[in-house]
Amino acid sequence: MSNKFHKKERLCSKKQIDLLFAKGLSKSAYPVKLISLEGVNSGKQEVKAMFVVPKKKFKNATDRNKLKRRMREAYRLEKAAFYLTAGNTNLNLAFLYYASKPEDYLTIFKAIKKLLTPVQP
Repeated sequence: MSNKFHKKERLCSKKQIDLLFAKGLSKSAYPVKLISLEGVNSGKQEVKAMFVVPKKKFKNATDRNKLKRRMREAYRLEKAAFYLTAGNTNLNLAFLYYASKPEDYLTIFKAIKKLLTPVQP
């Protein structure tokens, strides 16, 4: 499996995002919150993810982009193990950064690893 984070793995659909936030299950590990929703099973595994950092807490775009890059990198490194445990399901994931100050990469990596290990949507 490739460790790349391709465009087809990104959650972009407005309908899917609205549905995810309306009906998704959430759990958190400081400083990241995960919202997940299992979709209709089409016979093949499809996991789509999005990363959100609120503008209200981080006014500078550079700070938001840095945190999103850190979350994407942590997800990219952990996704191979996650795909093995996820089975043959369709999942939509949203990672929200909810801390009020920027955390270092190691803290974000540990949080995302903890959130992805026993995911049971």
